[in-house]
Amino acid sequence: MAADPKPDGAEVAPKSKKKLIIIIAAVVLLAGGGGAGWFLTHQKADHKKEEAKHEEPAHAPVFVTLEAFTVNLQPDPDEKFLQTEISLQVASPEQEELLKSQMPAVRSRLLMLLTSKTASDISTSEGKQKLSDEIVAEVKKPFSKGAKPQEVTGVFFTSFVIQ
Repeated sequence: MAADPKPDGAEVAPKSKKKLIIIIAAVVLLAGGGGAGWFLTHQKADHKKEEAKHEEPAHAPVFVTLEAFTVNLQPDPDEKFLQTEISLQVASPEQEELLKSQMPAVRSRLLMLLTSKTASDISTSEGKQKLSDEIVAEVKKPFSKGAKPQEVTGVFFTSFVIQ
């Protein structure tokens, strides 16, 4: 008979592979979670980069501030006058320079428009909005035949007093 290498007849339990399987599973889960996290964060970053490429660069609004207007309004029934300060919003600095170079014509157009109004026409918010639309229409008109209209996008009253 062969000699038994184990002392005292004690049996050695076979090594458990359970611990090894748990370690491997944990490594696979961590690697999978890390890969998924990396994929999702880079996918969002790539999407934001793509959106940024398609957006037009925002530029600051360009305003042309006009000198104050003081005009007599049409009698209804009393004589009243209007004192107002107006800023025009234009599409570009080039439009700003064009309006500044044509300022006497711009002011003349607006004086003619303002003096044609009565106090009751422009004392309500609807009247002021209508006046604003009429100012845009007047300033947009070309200064010479064959010229392109000005690109005025808004009118802002910074002061508006009727007395």
